[in-house]
Amino acid sequence: MDFLWSLFEPLVHILQHMVEFMYRLTAAVGVPSYGAAIVLMTVVIKMILYPLTVKQVKSMKAMQVLQPKMKRLQEQYKTNPQLLQQEMQKLYREAGVNPLAGCLPMLVQMPILMAIFYALKDATYEGGNPAFLWLPSLSEADPYYILPVLSALSTYLTSRQTTDESNQQMKMMMYVMPLVIGWMSMNFASGLVIYWITMNLVQVAQQWFIFREEKGPEPPKEDKRKKKEKKEK
Repeated sequence: MDFLWSLFEPLVHILQHMVEFMYRLTAAVGVPSYGAAIVLMTVVIKMILYPLTVKQVKSMKAMQVLQPKMKRLQEQYKTNPQLLQQEMQKLYREAGVNPLAGCLPMLVQMPILMAIFYALKDATYEGGNPAFLWLPSLSEADPYYILPVLSALSTYLTSRQTTDESNQQMKMMMYVMPLVIGWMSMNFASGLVIYWITMNLVQVAQQWFIFREEKGPEPPKEDKRKKKEKKEK
């Protein structure tokens, strides 16, 4: 733990200062709240990391499209691993897909996630441990277990958007991971769980926007009068 702290300490201090800055913003509009400060900080971080989110989501969707071809290659060359690897690389090149592109953005975001964990898990906010909504303290776990439920639901929504349900292993993870995250959230500080829920909700919105942009604009609807004239002809 000491070694991890030494790695993330500079980033932890930056995030703690961000929370304090956001808190001063909420105070400036007359509603000082550390809970709202955490939400604002999370939104800002997700907006900064949006280009990485785009790369991650597009890579995941591209890999899903290639899944049927990958399975056929695995069946065809199951006795020749070396040739299978060559054919897989060829498939990636032809499709213009980098299989590591979906992992690299996650690796970049992991230090930030770990730093936020340390910044919020034992936070002692100015003026004690302030209440937020139904929460008596942001430094303690939610006594009513509302946040753990929201944490599990938001995790499910995030994974549901990008999970290929034809892949049984991924489908199983889509149901198991939210339960694990919800169970872990029962013991985490409320401030940390608020960050996780907000991050997931922003991720859902960003993924929806990315998918919508990929589909492109919907074709213009045909005028009813013109449609009727075509039928008469």
